[in-house]
Amino acid sequence: MPRGDLFPDIAPFETGFLPLSGGHVMYWEQVGNPRGQPVLFLHGGPGAGAGAVHRRFFDPTHWRIVIFDQRGAGRSRPLGELRDNTTPHLVEDIETLRRFLGLEQWLLFGGSWGSTLALAYAQAHPGRVTGCALRGVFLGRKQEVEWFLYGLRRVFPDAWGRFAEHVPPAERADLLGAYLRRLCDPDPFIHLPAARAWSQFEGMCSTLLPSLDTVASFAQDRTALGLARIEAHYFAHDLFLRPDGLLAGMPGIAHIQAEIVQGRYDMVCPAEAAFDLIAAWPRARLTVVPDAGHSALEPGVRTALVAAVERFRRCG
Repeated sequence: MPRGDLFPDIAPFETGFLPLSGGHVMYWEQVGNPRGQPVLFLHGGPGAGAGAVHRRFFDPTHWRIVIFDQRGAGRSRPLGELRDNTTPHLVEDIETLRRFLGLEQWLLFGGSWGSTLALAYAQAHPGRVTGCALRGVFLGRKQEVEWFLYGLRRVFPDAWGRFAEHVPPAERADLLGAYLRRLCDPDPFIHLPAARAWSQFEGMCSTLLPSLDTVASFAQDRTALGLARIEAHYFAHDLFLRPDGLLAGMPGIAHIQAEIVQGRYDMVCPAEAAFDLIAAWPRARLTVVPDAGHSALEPGVRTALVAAVERFRRCG
């Protein structure tokens, strides 16, 4: 897939591992201009981890780009660890990283679960946020989780069929519970096939048109295990969000400028959530990409995201 609208590949100027509570260790990196305007990249999942391509949404001559892998994900350790792994823990980890790097404020950039975490962090620490660039909005509501587990079969019956068939028919009324038991089993001959089935299902539903590269990236063992195990864990606990939901906390960040990019045919995180969010956010601007699904790397989505970040640059 050509990605000429993204900035060129670039290596970090600094990387490290930061000890956290509960025995977790965070991988982090900084990219771009060490004296630039800070921006924090928040990856999806939960549990998906970040990659080199995510550095390319930002002009490295202007931005000081901070990227990290959340607890249990990617290069953070231990991989797939669920103990002390909740949304409040992740919010505190972001603050730990901000203080460690000596930053006063930053722009938040996140898609899918990254949009959820951005909202949770902004609501907890509004004074630390200069703006939000969000994509594929996920508010963590029960209906959104149910859509992922069961509703997607209306659009992707073949992909959902393979997802459901990984567990016996008697367990399919509770796919989340059935998968979580297998994903948490210590035997890799049990948890790895379940992780691949879960992650490949998500990958198959993430693009408007079929993308073998996307499915292959989701199927890699490290990606699959972190994504599937942590995602199922969070789904089983209502994403560890406040009982009244993220929309109830929007008055506290109504003053923050936001750019929201949403694929019209996003099936993983349908557009309804983005429209619900925009209705509660006076300073948010919504860009609907008419020919895109969920993935940040679909042509229209990545172009819109780069443009959104550039608008923050001009305003900054």
